[in-house]
Amino acid sequence: MTTAGDLERKHVLRSWAVQGTNKYDEIVGAKGCWFWDSEGRKYLDFSSQLVNTNIGHQHPKVIEAIKEQADKLCFIAPFYASEPRARLAELIARHTPGDLVKTLFTLGGAEANDNAIKIARAYTGRFKVISRYRSYHGATYGAITLTGDPRRPPVEPGIPGVVRVFEPYCYRCSFGKSYPGCGLECAEHVREVMLYEDPASIAAFFVEPVTGTNGVFVPPKEYLPRIREICSEFGVLLVADEVMTGWGRTGKWFGVDNWNVVPDIMTMAKGITQGYVPLGAVVVNEKIAGYFDDHMLWCGLTYSGHPLACAAGVATVKVYEDENLIEHSAKMGEKFKARLLELKDQHPSIGDVRSIGLFGAIELVKDRETREPLAPWNGPDPGIMGQISGCLKGKGVYVYPRWNYLFLAPPISINDEELKIGLDAVDECLDLADKIL
Repeated sequence: MTTAGDLERKHVLRSWAVQGTNKYDEIVGAKGCWFWDSEGRKYLDFSSQLVNTNIGHQHPKVIEAIKEQADKLCFIAPFYASEPRARLAELIARHTPGDLVKTLFTLGGAEANDNAIKIARAYTGRFKVISRYRSYHGATYGAITLTGDPRRPPVEPGIPGVVRVFEPYCYRCSFGKSYPGCGLECAEHVREVMLYEDPASIAAFFVEPVTGTNGVFVPPKEYLPRIREICSEFGVLLVADEVMTGWGRTGKWFGVDNWNVVPDIMTMAKGITQGYVPLGAVVVNEKIAGYFDDHMLWCGLTYSGHPLACAAGVATVKVYEDENLIEHSAKMGEKFKARLLELKDQHPSIGDVRSIGLFGAIELVKDRETREPLAPWNGPDPGIMGQISGCLKGKGVYVYPRWNYLFLAPPISINDEELKIGLDAVDECLDLADKIL
């Protein structure tokens, strides 16, 4: 019998993979915080797939909304008005901070960031864009150029005009300093680079409020407010990439809400529909929106504001509201953080733990004094990290490993028992790392 894995091996190109090394476990179902394969093995989704299933898998209210919309209208071109698109845009404006008021819908986070570049350049009349060396903004050509991790160089050259700065990575400070006696040099460095590059040439600074797939770097509390001040000083647009941090992941509606910062532009995806139907968005403030009242918006997608996707988005936002999931994320996040700190005390292989809400990472090291990573930062590790991942899989817990990090981002709907199951498995499997020290 030909399986889905057989057909994929023959006909599908997998993203971010050497094709001959792919594994083809077929997933046939999911519900809540769990998913299962064709062999009946069940897994706790402790990374929300790719940090997107915030409310969990197969939420019945969202599934029903998709079915109802499919019966009414599967697709209409974006130049016609559509009820689910209009309703979702209004809900986004209600929950985003400050005067973020108008939305361009895209297919995902990468396209959102690409279009945010276009909007920022058109509105300011400036060319350069600043991003950070350890950021990730997506895989399209514009977004991957913004990105600072090792997935960028293999596809260079990208788009012109991108300048990079260092991250607020306190555990491995690029400036050799320690918070709080550091003078917040990671932020002042941004200002210095802007001066070198000529502020009048810089359209925008793209920032993940909490750096996501490159390490979950929770910034010092003064960092984002200071970045907001610097951008305002020079007339540079602040673009918050909330693809991972948005929709309750950090215990607030959006990551910037943790520091009461209002960006000029916000990009989002993932938690807006859980990935049930692909959707992304660029949200702009009133001034930027007003500019395009009498200037052409040179952005367009056939599937912008797709009715099925927007219907899923409307239902998703209602689930966040009706089930108090933002508050639940904050509450569970405190328990999550406390247990991570306990794990750090118990395992000498843990160099650092970082979390905010239900968004966390464990950084593993060979030596706490030297902070030498347990696995290479910029390449694959066939050794101990693979063993830890295999151990977790054997215990029925899916955790996303990368380099010397374990990314822990369970659905924000997770309960106490499920959180304990996941963290207990991590605790047990980290013994493998401790044994090689």
